Amino acid sequence: MKLKLILLAFFFLGIHLSSWAQCAMCRASVENNVANGETTIGAGLNTGIIYLFTMPYLLAAVIAFLWYRAAKKRKAKLALR
Repeated sequence: MKLKLILLAFFFLGIHLSSWAQCAMCRASVENNVANGETTIGAGLNTGIIYLFTMPYLLAAVIAFLWYRAAKKRKAKLALR
């Protein structure tokens, strides 16, 4: 059990480290564009970040709703017996 927790912690640490690299790349891109006089790139990056942030939660909510609906139907069938 402890080995699984340790492996899971390393897995999430690896994901976290790769996300830092992406943020540095986005920041460098924005700084480069702002230095060249383009200030609209930041809004596009913010929209992309919000989109990537919300999609997993939206997917989880849809799956949870479908699971709840199926469980409710199954419970209703059992109650009729």
